[in-house]
Order: sequence, then structure tokens, then C-alpha cells
Amino acid sequence: MGKESREQNQDVDLKIHSGEHDRLDISRVPIILWIILIYLDGIIFQNVPPLLPLQIILFTFTMFLHVLLYWHARKILQYFSWIYFIIQAVIIFSSAFLLPESFPIVLIGLIPILIGQSIGIYYQTKKVVLVFFSFYFLFCVSIIWHQDGKNSVLFIGLLILIVIVVAAYAILFFRQVNARIRTQNFLTELELAHQKVEELTLANERQRMARDLHDTLAQGLAGLIMQLEAVDAHLTKGSSQRAHEIVQQSMSQARKALADSRRAIDNLRSKSASEVDFADAVREEAQRFTMATGIRTALDIRIKSSVSRLWMEHGLHIISECLTNVAKHSHAKNVWLYILDAHGTISIEIRDDGKGFNPDIIARQAGHYGLIGIHERARLLGGTININSTVREGTSIKVEAPLTKGDVS
Repeated sequence: MGKESREQNQDVDLKIHSGEHDRLDISRVPIILWIILIYLDGIIFQNVPPLLPLQIILFTFTMFLHVLLYWHARKILQYFSWIYFIIQAVIIFSSAFLLPESFPIVLIGLIPILIGQSIGIYYQTKKVVLVFFSFYFLFCVSIIWHQDGKNSVLFIGLLILIVIVVAAYAILFFRQVNARIRTQNFLTELELAHQKVEELTLANERQRMARDLHDTLAQGLAGLIMQLEAVDAHLTKGSSQRAHEIVQQSMSQARKALADSRRAIDNLRSKSASEVDFADAVREEAQRFTMATGIRTALDIRIKSSVSRLWMEHGLHIISECLTNVAKHSHAKNVWLYILDAHGTISIEIRDDGKGFNPDIIARQAGHYGLIGIHERARLLGGTININSTVREGTSIKVEAPLTKGDVS
């Protein structure tokens, strides 16, 4: 999933980068048509005196080069934006000087387009203003020098007017383009976020299924194995009556495990479960444990508040897992189970007098999923878990969680 997420993020970056380059073009086809119109106007107004073939060839070449650079502006601007404007300025002024009579037409027609293009390239006021004043200064100097003051004020004012019109159009267009780009990027990022949520949902669902399988099938089978071992021990001693009783209990336990497994597979939680008294359910669990293992179990249950369905589910599974671990690993003779409801918090403590273990070592060993399940269920209840165990001195597991967290299911 990490590799897929990185690839998706790269795709988003590419789309954003591509969208920023789309902003460079006001609309390439209309602008090129405008440049062609300026080219034709320049040729027409330069009929007197008649144009020389060399003038026409050079003017056509410079205009073609100007259009070519404009068409491939994206590639050039990836490296040097200022060089692009300098080259275009040289081409525009060179083409204007080739046609003395059409000199103002060429400059007034092409310079505003280049200034408008700077808005899409930089989209920063300072840089756009710098480009404008640079070209405006060159234009004013060229017009005054070329026209000798004749009609200079008219052309200078006309350039400002055309620049204002082109800039207004460019700003409006670029805002629309940017809005479209932002919308596309937002939708892309939203889709990526949705995919990540789905991934997290699937991961949480896998963890939930792992807990349910462990707490139904694994615990049910572990309980049946313990009961069958007890049956075998009693049959060896010749106590067939006691063995028969345990077999009856095993059948009941197997039916319960089957029902729990079906509920886990169907992912259906019975609403009536919240109506079952939590204390009674704990007593039944402790009674089954004692009858199956022979380990004495002392209960101290003091619950004043009603327990939610979510608390009922996770709390019983925590107790069941702890008792199963005691039967399988501790070799204990006694178990003490304390449940206390105080100040909106329920605390569950299971203590035994078994051989104990090292929690850090057990947690790193493969196959010990019971402790993992206990930690996960305590986290889902918004609580904490504390495990104290000393070799040959027993184990104490204490879980504390608020009642209010259990109400949100």
C-alpha cells in the first residue's frame, strides 16, 4: 500500500505541474492568428516605398521565429524565463526595424501580447510590472528615436491602452484557468484521500476479523481442548461420571463457539446483548473456566452502572482471553477476578498465583495473539492496560476504561 500511495502522490504532483503550465497560454490559436494579422498589416502598410525581396524574407523569418518560440514557450520556460523574454524582445524589435513605415504597428501589436504572457508565466505583480516597464521603456525610446517626436505621444498612449485591455483579458482568463486547475487538483486529492481512507478501513477490518477469529474459533477450540484433556484425565482415573459431566459442558461450549463464529462471520451484533447483565455474564464465564480447569476462581464484582453493548463485547473477550491464558500457560491454582465501577470508569483485574512470564519477551514471540487482542480491545474502549508478571510469583493484568467510550459503538 505504501508503494501505491507514493505512485498516487506522484500522479497528483504531475497533474498539478501540468496544470501550472496550462496557465502559460492565454489561448495559443487566437494569439497566433493575431500575430499573423500584424504580419499582414506590416506588409500592407510598407508598400510605400515598395518592399525589397530581402526585407520580406527577413521579416517573414523573424515573425516565423517569433511564432515558433511562442508555440514552444513551455519547454523554454522550464529552464530560463528571462532569456525567453529577451529573445522575443530582440525578434520583435528587429522585425519592426525591418519595416520602417510599419514600425509602430509591429511594436504596438506584439509587445502587449508578450506582456500579457508574462502574467501567465509569473503570476506575480512585481515581476509582471518589471516586464511591463522594461518593454514600455524600450518602446518609448524606439518610438521617439524612430518617429522624431511625430505622433510619439499617440503611439505611447495607444500602447498603454492596448496593454490594459490585454492585461485585463489575461488576468480574467488566468483566474478561470487557475480555478479549473484548483478544482481538478482538489478532486484528484480528494480521490486520493478517499483511497487512503479505504485502505485504512480495510486494515482496521482485517484487525477486527483477526480479533474475532481469535476470540471465537481460537478460544473456543482452546477451551474444548482443555475440557477434553480433563475428560481424558478423569477417564484415566476411572471417574466416568465426572468425565460425562465435562463432555456435556464441552458440547455446550462447542455450541456457543459455533454461535459466536457465525456472528463474527455475518458481522451481526445482537442488539439484545446489551440487555444481558455484565456481572452475570462474567460469573458464567468464571464458572465454565473453573469446571473446565479445576482452578479456583474468586470473584469480586461491584458494578453500579449499566454496561453498553460495546463494553459487554470487549470486556467479556478480555476476561475470557485472560482466563484462557491462565489455563494454558500459568499452572496456577487460584485466580482472583476483580471488577469495579467507580467515577465513570470500569476497572478489570485478573490475578493468578502461577509461574508468571516476561511480557516483553512474550509480546515479541510469534503465535501469542491473545495479548495483542487484549491491547486492541482496551484501545477500542478508550482505556489502558497494565501487565505485571514475575517469574514464579504470578501475573496481574489490569484494564481500565471509561463507560462513556463504550457507549459509542
